[in-house]
Amino acid sequence: MTDAPDAKQDGTAVAEQAPLEQPSPVARAPLPPASDAVRAEWGRRVEAEYRSAAITQHLTLWLIQMGASPDLIDDGLRIVKDELAHARLSHRVHALAGGGALPALRRETLGLKSSGDDPLEMAVARAGVEVFCLGETVAVPLFKVLREGCTVPVARRALDRILRDEVRHRDFGWTLLSYLLELPCAPAVRQLVDRELHAMFTRLRRSYMPPGGARRAAISDDDRAWGLMPVARYGEILERAIERDYVPRFGEHGLDAAAAWRRSASAPDRAAAPT
Repeated sequence: MTDAPDAKQDGTAVAEQAPLEQPSPVARAPLPPASDAVRAEWGRRVEAEYRSAAITQHLTLWLIQMGASPDLIDDGLRIVKDELAHARLSHRVHALAGGGALPALRRETLGLKSSGDDPLEMAVARAGVEVFCLGETVAVPLFKVLREGCTVPVARRALDRILRDEVRHRDFGWTLLSYLLELPCAPAVRQLVDRELHAMFTRLRRSYMPPGGARRAAISDDDRAWGLMPVARYGEILERAIERDYVPRFGEHGLDAAAAWRRSASAPDRAAAPT
C-alpha cells in the first residue's frame, strides 16, 4: 500500500521544518558481575563442547568404516559442526565474563578408544550409548533449566542454540541404537548394553551427583543470570531423567535401565561435579 500524495507532501514539509535529531541510543542494562565460578563453568563448557566435537567426529569415522546408514553419517557430521559452534558461543561468554586463556586440552581425550578384540560395531555401540543415549539425553533437561534462569544476553543466546541442538543430538543416539539392534550384531550389542550400562551410569553419577552435592542447593542470583545452577539441581535432573527418559527408552529395546541404575548406586567412588 502507498501513501496519498498529500500525506507525502505534508510529511516532507514537517521533516524540513523540524530540527535534525540524532536517534537516542538504546540503554542497555548493566551486566551482573561475573564470579570466578561463572568464568570456570563457561571455560569448562568450551572444553566440553570442543571435546564432544572431536569424539563425534571419531564416532562418525567409525560409522563410515562400518558402512553405516548415510543418514546416520550425515547426522554425525552435522553434530560435529554443532559442537564447534557451541564451543565458539561458550567462548564468547567466557571472554565477556573476564575469562583468560584456557589451558590446552589433553589430546588423548579428543577421541575414542576401542578394544582390538571387539568388532567395530561394539565400539560404536559403546560410544553411542554412553555419549548420546545417556549424555545427550540428560543434557536436554539440563540445558533447559540453565536457560530458564539465564538473563545475560550472550549467555542466553548460547544456551538457546545449545538446547535446540541437544534435542537432535539425543535423537541421534537413540536412532543409532535402534539401527545397531537391527543388524546381525544385535545380540552382541544387547549383551554389551546389559553388561556395561551400570558402569556407564556410575560414571554419570560421578559427574552429576557428587558426595554432598544435594546440600549445595543455592547459588547467587548473579551466577544464575550467567547461566549457572546449583550442583544439587544436576542430581535432581539426572534422577528425573531415569524415570522419564532412560527407563522407557531402553525398555523399548528390552533393556532394563532401572536395574542398571540401582546397581550403579553401589559404586564406592565419586568424582568432582559441575559447579
